Amino acid sequence: MKTSKTIAKRIKITKNGKILKRKAGQDHFNSRESGKVTRNKRRDVTLGNTFAKTLKALTA
Repeated sequence: MKTSKTIAKRIKITKNGKILKRKAGQDHFNSRESGKVTRNKRRDVTLGNTFAKTLKALTA
């Protein structure tokens, strides 16, 4: 199966097999957010094991 480029551009698989993605909702309308929310949006999110199998198959 070919690599899904749309998925491959949005996630990163770490050495230990964890899947990282960017926090959603960073583009605009951020001035209304509190400072706490804005800071938390800068972090990458680790996806749970539910998605891991599916996403690894799409990127392999």
